[in-house]
Formats: sequence, C-alpha cells, structure tokens
Amino acid sequence: MAEHPHAALVRKGYEAFQRGDMDTLRGLISGDAAHHVPGEHPLSGDFKGQDSIIDMYRRLNEETNGTMRVELRNVLVDGRGHAVTLHRFTAERGGKQLDENGGLIFRIVGDKITDIDECIEDIERSNAFWS
Repeated sequence: MAEHPHAALVRKGYEAFQRGDMDTLRGLISGDAAHHVPGEHPLSGDFKGQDSIIDMYRRLNEETNGTMRVELRNVLVDGRGHAVTLHRFTAERGGKQLDENGGLIFRIVGDKITDIDECIEDIERSNAFWS
C-alpha cells in the first residue's frame, strides 16, 4: 500500500530539514505559511512566511553548531489536510544538551504545508536550553 501523499510530503520535509536543504523546504511550504514555536526564548514565537521560517531553521542550526538532530518516529494523517508527527530532538548548545520528544501538527492545502504547530515534551526545559 502506498503512503498517503500528506505523509510523504511531511517525511520529505523532515529529510530535507535533517540535510539542511532549505531550497527543498522552501518548495514544500506555501509563501504565507506559519510555524508556531512554543516557549519563551529567542527562537520561540510565530514565524510567518517562507523567509521567516527558513531563517528560523537556519538559526536553529547555527545556535547548535550543527549538532541538532531530528529523528522522525511516526507520521499520522487524517486525509483531510492534517498530519501529525512524533519525533526525537537532540542538540547541544553552550555546554547544555537537549534530548526530548516532540511533535508537529501540519495543515496541508493542495501539495503545500500552510501551517505548522510545534509541541514539545517540556517547555521549561526547552526555555532553559534556548535561553
């Protein structure tokens, strides 16, 4: 059985993110997409538009000196434009380490990602890591 197109789209995005392939990511998200990052730290908030989202991804890599890794564990779809992922996120920054479970909730219209809501295991731990 073939993978649902929304699951394949999201999986492709995770693979591009892991490789640092921002051109592929740019092609997967709509021009007016938004990525919502929880917490209260310099890399949290609402990132609106391709340029803002791609710049945030670049900053994540920069802040962790390339140590950031995301291991995709599962993709769930509803067939109505939503996909949910579960992943493991690890990174090192300024002598600190982060190893936690997280997930993303995607809204997909046509063949483009239009909205990403990020959920994390421990907001306070994330705040401490990124602050």
